[in-house]
Amino acid sequence: MKLLTLVVHTGAQQDLADLLRTIDKVPGFTFSHAEGHGLEIEEDAYLSARDDTVGYAPRVRTDILLEDENVDEVLSELCNKGSCITGQGIYWVTAVEKGGHLK
Repeated sequence: MKLLTLVVHTGAQQDLADLLRTIDKVPGFTFSHAEGHGLEIEEDAYLSARDDTVGYAPRVRTDILLEDENVDEVLSELCNKGSCITGQGIYWVTAVEKGGHLK
């Protein structure tokens, strides 16, 4: 299994949720609050003057547990040039040794 982690501006959260719900290889996802600190070198349509003033950009972290064979397909959907979130954040993939439901 793999853990796909996405970090996007909070302004893109609803668009991301809507998109993830349309991808059949995504069994579910979790959103967590995050704060982005650092130089913004990429074009980010959601950054505002407020973000500059307070010194951080409000972000949402999304964790998605995927089967190994589904990672590339899900990333392809998310990075599609027509996607509403293309260019709006970063992602990484990590291996998961074990996972399951707490019983």
